[in-house]
Amino acid sequence: MIKIWGRRSAYNVQKVLWTIGELGLAYQHIDAGGSAGGLDQPDFLAMNPHGRIPVLVDDDLTVWESNSIVRYLCANYSRDHLWAEAPAKRSLAERWMDWELATLQPDFLDLFWGFYRTPEALRDQQKIQHASLRCQKHFALLDAHLAEQAFVAGDAFSMGDIPVATSLYRYFEMGIPTPETPNVRRWYGALFERKAFRDHIMTSFDELYARQTF
Repeated sequence: MIKIWGRRSAYNVQKVLWTIGELGLAYQHIDAGGSAGGLDQPDFLAMNPHGRIPVLVDDDLTVWESNSIVRYLCANYSRDHLWAEAPAKRSLAERWMDWELATLQPDFLDLFWGFYRTPEALRDQQKIQHASLRCQKHFALLDAHLAEQAFVAGDAFSMGDIPVATSLYRYFEMGIPTPETPNVRRWYGALFERKAFRDHIMTSFDELYARQTF
C-alpha cells in the first residue's frame, strides 16, 4: 500500500493527496511535521535527508518533492490519462508544473504567510502588497493561457492542473482582494466539480491563521 507522510493542511502535501484521490488509490496517511513533529528523526531522514514533507513510499520506492511525487503517481498509475504518453503534450503539463514550483508558489507563500499566517499587528503591509501584486501578475498570465484551452495542458484535466491549482482555494478565500481573472475562475469552477479537489484542497485552513510556526 502507498504511504504518505505529512500534515494534511500543508500546501505541498495537498498536491499529493489530491493526486491520490484522482487516481482512486488506497493509501495510508502518516501525520508528520507541524505539531506531529518527527522530521528530524533518523527513520524519517533515511527516507528524505532534507527532513521535509511530503514523502511517499510505494512498495520499495521512496519519493520526495511534491511535484516529483505527482509525476511519479501519474506516470505509474495513469499513463495516457493524467500522464500523457506524447512527449510534446506532456511537456506542456510539465512546463506549468515547473512554473508553479519556481514562480507561483514562492510568491503565493510569501503572500499567504505575510497576510494569513502573521498576526495582524505584526504584518508588513508593504511586503504583503508586493507579494499580492506579484501573484496578480502570475494569475493574469495563467488567465491568458486558459483563454485558449479548458485546462492547463489542453482540453482535458491532467497532472499539470494539480500543482498549479493547489493555491486557488486559499488565494480566493483567505480574505484579500483578488483580480478579475474570468478564465481562472472558470477553471476553478470546473475543478470544484472534482470530488478529489473538494476533499483535499477545499478544506478548512483556520488552524493556520496567525500561526507563525510550521
